This record gives sequence, structure tokens and C-alpha cells, in this order.
Amino acid sequence: MRLLFAGTPDVALPSLNALIDSDHDVVGVLTRPPAAAGRGRGERRSAVHDRAVELGLPVLTPRSLRDPETLHTLRALAPDCCPVVAYGALVPPDALAIPPNGWVNLHFSLLPSWRGAAPVQHAIRAGDEISGATTFLLDEGLDTGPILGQMTTAIGPRETAGELLARLAQTGADLLKLTIDALAAGDIDPRPQSDEGVSLAPRIEVEDARVDWTLTARAIDRTIRAVTPAPGAWTMMRDQRVKVGPVLLTNDGTLAPGEISAGRQEVRVGTGRGDVVLNLVQPQGKREMPALDWLRGVRLQPGERFT
Repeated sequence: MRLLFAGTPDVALPSLNALIDSDHDVVGVLTRPPAAAGRGRGERRSAVHDRAVELGLPVLTPRSLRDPETLHTLRALAPDCCPVVAYGALVPPDALAIPPNGWVNLHFSLLPSWRGAAPVQHAIRAGDEISGATTFLLDEGLDTGPILGQMTTAIGPRETAGELLARLAQTGADLLKLTIDALAAGDIDPRPQSDEGVSLAPRIEVEDARVDWTLTARAIDRTIRAVTPAPGAWTMMRDQRVKVGPVLLTNDGTLAPGEISAGRQEVRVGTGRGDVVLNLVQPQGKREMPALDWLRGVRLQPGERFT
């Protein structure tokens, strides 16, 4: 089939590469326009844009898929199917109607669970033990279209969102390729999503990543892993923001929520139930460092807390 691939961040690259290596013909790439990034706020192309240029593929970067000129270009490419991985924008009805085999989206959850922009983060934060990926046909709703294929995987007890997403990007690429193969052969039967078990996974904002030390140690552990590496968990100390990496759970709890205690070999923080051991921290304006190294320069006062 003639494929127009739609995707933007680096998690979409394994799928693009898998389709390039398939028997299908990738005739172009649709990705989000260059955006301001980094300290200099200069415009930077997406990871998919850069890869498409390396491959010599035509690249479309429209501001909107509703634009008549963009729709004309899409029709001129005459794709049979449009695979989608983290494109980053809704596809309007006029665009949905162009490929005869539809827009096939790879979503990193077991739909109908965790519909939305941050399924992996919300799955970890909620304490899910199983995750996976789903291929489905886009419709006008938010991740509501009929399912084409699914695969499952266990979430590791120490796995961060970044680690799980990287794994799903690889295994999901295989699922997407198999789905496109089956569509081309006419060997797939889309099935409607269940009305039961629906949950939403909106974008994780920086404020959502602030650690609430009154929660249990397990809840805090899940929260921190869910926002690692981005946007990164954080807390306040002495009116300055401190980023915190994944913590270790302990078998006891003697500290008040947020209270910091320095031992010879570890730094502990109290929670609503149980203490946690800090691993890596990043003080405001400084590099990431081991918690013990950070604390040596802080000169901790008795009873001092994160807030």
C-alpha cells in the first residue's frame, strides 16, 4: 500500500523505520511544524522530520489539516492508508476521508483505557501492572475508533514512563506493521471499543509533577516514575525548586511527611506512610547529582522538610 506516515517525536521513529523496511511504499511524512526549543528558544524540527529528510521523503508540516491547500496536497499523494504515531493534532473529517483504508493510529495503552495524550504516564501513576499498545482506526473522537490489534506487556516495578514508552515504541512498531499488512491483505476485522473500562489520560503539566509528601510512599514512588524523565518530579525547599528522580521504598517510616534525614549512606524523606530513599536530585539552576552529594552542600537543619 501507499502510506503517508504521520508522527512527530522520537517514539514514532521505530514505527517509521519498520514501515520503511516493509513491503509498503511510504510516499511522504506528515509532522508538526518546527517549534521553539532549548534555552535559545530557536526553532527545532521534529525527530520524525529529521528522519524523513535523511530518507529523502517529502515532508508536510501544516499548521492545520483543515487548510484547503494541505487537503489538496494530501489527496495528490493518494495514500491508501495513513499510519499515525504521536502526531500531536486531531485529524478533521475531510482529512480522515482521504485514504480508503483510513488513518491507523498506534496508541500506547490498552484502549479503552487511558485515552489521551499521556497514557503511559497515567498508567504508571495509577499503579497499573499491565500496559500495552493498540492499533485502531481514527474517527472524530479522542482515541475512540474501532480496534484493529493489541499487544500487552507487564510494567516493571521500577520502570519509569520514559523506559516503558521506549519499550512500547519498539514493540508497537511491530504491531503497527502487522496491522498494515493485515489491512492490505483484507485479513482484519475492526471491532468497536467497549463502553466499559474507559479512562482518560490528559497531558501531564509541570504542576502535576509536584510531589505531595502527604501521600503514601508507594503513591509517591508511582508519581515520580510517571513523570520521569519529563516533565520531571519536583518539590520545594527554602523557596527553591528541587527536582527528584525515582526513589527507593523502605520497610519503615519514622519521619513526618516531607521531613529530610541524612544518614551516612542514604538520604531519607518522610511520607504519609513510610519513608523513601532519595537517589538523584537536581537543585534549581544546577546539574543532577546524587542525593548525598547534594545534602553535603545544603547544611540540613534539624526537622527541615520538602514542601
